[in-house]
Amino acid sequence: MEAILADQIKDGDIVVLRYLGPKGGPGMPEMLAPTSAIVGKGLGETVGLITDGRFSGGTWGMVVGHVAPEAYVGGPIALVREGDSISIDAHKKLLQLHVSDDELSARKAMWVKPKPRYLTGVLAKFSALTSCASEGAVTDSNLNL
Repeated sequence: MEAILADQIKDGDIVVLRYLGPKGGPGMPEMLAPTSAIVGKGLGETVGLITDGRFSGGTWGMVVGHVAPEAYVGGPIALVREGDSISIDAHKKLLQLHVSDDELSARKAMWVKPKPRYLTGVLAKFSALTSCASEGAVTDSNLNL
């Protein structure tokens, strides 16, 4: 939000918001504030946003959410760096990070999982038990009921 409001985001940029998925958020916070700020700055047609968080029905623009595997478990979104080239093509259903496989492997080898945001309470339990967004972020997938 700080970068958007400070006019640091420009035409053609892709904003990447990560560590907001089921485990990293935890709980997939809604991204209406940053997308609204992008639109409010007149960049809704020219700036994309990618996140492992989620969007509501009120979100507008070139947005990609629910990215899985999420950054908190080492998904590719965790490996994106400032200045990387990313393409979003809705017609082709294509999301592409233009970084070589060798570079991604090197980044993955250096990646360190962040400490959990919560160590106790319901959010800590949710983070520890939840599945990824592509599986519904459910907490009972391993229960034998």
